[in-house]
Amino acid sequence: MAHAVPTRGTSTGARTGPGTGASGHTPPDVFGARTHLLAKWAMPLAIGLVYGYWAASIRRHGGPITGWNLLFGFMTVLAFAILWYVVRAVADRLPREGHAVLWGAFAGSALGFLYSGSGVAMFTCVLVSLLLAAAVAAGLYYHYATHQDAEEARTARTRNPVRTGTT
Repeated sequence: MAHAVPTRGTSTGARTGPGTGASGHTPPDVFGARTHLLAKWAMPLAIGLVYGYWAASIRRHGGPITGWNLLFGFMTVLAFAILWYVVRAVADRLPREGHAVLWGAFAGSALGFLYSGSGVAMFTCVLVSLLLAAAVAAGLYYHYATHQDAEEARTARTRNPVRTGTT
C-alpha cells in the first residue's frame, strides 16, 4: 500500500534543528534512553572483562590458572573500567584536540600494558604504544573535526536561512 511522503516545508514534513541532514531527514533512534544509558555503563565493563582476561592469559605464559592470576585479571578489569569512565568524563569537557589526544593516550597505554607483559623489549613496547596512540588521536581528531564542523554549519543554516529571490 502506497502512502504519500510529506515534503520539506509542509506541516508534517518540516524538520529543523541539530541532527537533520542535508536532505532534512533525521535518522531514527531505534533504542530508548534507558538502553543507551545501559550501554554507556555496560560497554566499558564488557570490554574490560575481555582486556582483563587477555592480560591474565599473557601473564601466566601458558601455565596453569591460579588464584593470583584470577586476582590479577579482575584487578585489571577494575582498573581498565575505572580509567575508561574517568577518561570519558574528562574528555567530554575538553576541546576536540584534547579529546582526541586523551583517548589516544588511553589506547596507547592500554596496549603498552598488555604488550609489556609479553616480555618484549621496552623500546619496542613504547614505540608500538606511541604509534597506536598517534593513530587513534589522528583518527579521532579527524572524526570530531568533520562532525563538529558539519554540526556547526547545520545550526548556522537553521538560525540564518539563506533567502533567495528578489527583495
